[in-house]
Amino acid sequence: MRAGYALGSLATGAFGTVPGLLLLPYLTDNLGVAAGFAGLLVLLPKAWDVLINPVAGRVSDRTVSRWGARRPYLLFAGLGVAVLFALMFAGPFGTGAAAPVYVAVAFLATATAYAFFQVPYVAMPAEMTEDYSERTRLMTWRVAVLAIAILVSGAVAPMVVNSTGGGVAGHRWMGLFVAALIVAGSLGAFFGTAKAPTGRVTESEPSLRAQLAVVRANRPFTVLLTVFVVQSVGVATMLAGVKYLADHVLHRPEDGPTLLFACFVGPALLVMPLWSRVGARLGKSRSLVLASVLFAGGALALVLAGSVPPVVAYVVTGLIGVGYAGQQVFAMAMLPDCVAYDAARTGRRQAGVFTGLWTAGETLGLALGPGLYALVLQLTGYVSSDSGTAVAQSDTARLGVLLGFTVVPALLVGPVVLLLRRYDLTPERLASVQVAADTTAADRVPA
Repeated sequence: MRAGYALGSLATGAFGTVPGLLLLPYLTDNLGVAAGFAGLLVLLPKAWDVLINPVAGRVSDRTVSRWGARRPYLLFAGLGVAVLFALMFAGPFGTGAAAPVYVAVAFLATATAYAFFQVPYVAMPAEMTEDYSERTRLMTWRVAVLAIAILVSGAVAPMVVNSTGGGVAGHRWMGLFVAALIVAGSLGAFFGTAKAPTGRVTESEPSLRAQLAVVRANRPFTVLLTVFVVQSVGVATMLAGVKYLADHVLHRPEDGPTLLFACFVGPALLVMPLWSRVGARLGKSRSLVLASVLFAGGALALVLAGSVPPVVAYVVTGLIGVGYAGQQVFAMAMLPDCVAYDAARTGRRQAGVFTGLWTAGETLGLALGPGLYALVLQLTGYVSSDSGTAVAQSDTARLGVLLGFTVVPALLVGPVVLLLRRYDLTPERLASVQVAADTTAADRVPA
């Protein structure tokens, strides 16, 4: 069951990684779009998901099928994402004026389909198990596969572009490669969870305003969501700068993006068991703080990337990747706890409400990151190109490339963890609320 569920991260990892890694450079260095406008084209379709994700959650809450409430979306929405992703990089208009408009529209359609895959997928753990520790193990499996998906898609996608001629044509082949990963993840999650418990969906709030009211009453979730969204902006900002840093700071345009990405994600595959043990010893909240500090400290250290050998930058990026792995494990393990807490407190199981808002926040964060990085590039004078090759940049522009990759993510990921002092959902508190709920339910049963 754990492995089957985790396979869905092949789809979420590929879609969550490649647009953030390659879409902005595709627009600025292949279609000749100015950095600021390119940032808007990346931001707006993803920002749409802030509205559509809660809708997807509400729809999946109300779905009744022989496959359960969530699994139909793993299949049909997942396959839709794959087809639309390939179309997004198809480039039917070449480098003409219509090209960026086509990309934006295709990205909007892909993001909409993805919302109906991601929201039900994230909702499933709260309904697959009631055990506090089992959720951490389930998330450890998921994040391990997520790390593989991010590594494969993020490291191989630039190689596919380069090996198939680069430019618009190379990106077409890359789109097909990523679409194949998404298909594999969708089918794997659908068939791999065939025997998993599906839970019992009861009521779902009818409007976004009502959903927000539910969330505001759940303080642990509100705190966790705020931290996660802000940190997602930081991670996405760094992700958006990988190719720019490799091109203009490390001066390794051919292999730099792949090596940086491999160093960022590769260590995560090795440290997942370690983070699981750390979580058992320190607790999820403290472990999330530790992981965030490691990420932020490593990002600040990379300010020296332009004055040290590239291998040093790769090693420091590996340390950042260790922190990133911990952030993902513990944030996603704490989310089902918040959902279970709400179900026990209110007697209403509506995981789709919480995961809809969660994924909406995550999507907004992942959209704001490239937009923020593009703004830094625009303010520091980055020059775009439609040749498929990045042009030489001024010293100021190169400084913007570096600061957007290092200082900006560090300031977003590190300080926000101070909010976790207000996160008070311990295992003991969750257990006591669940016991009280069970006692109340038993008292209501007629003798």
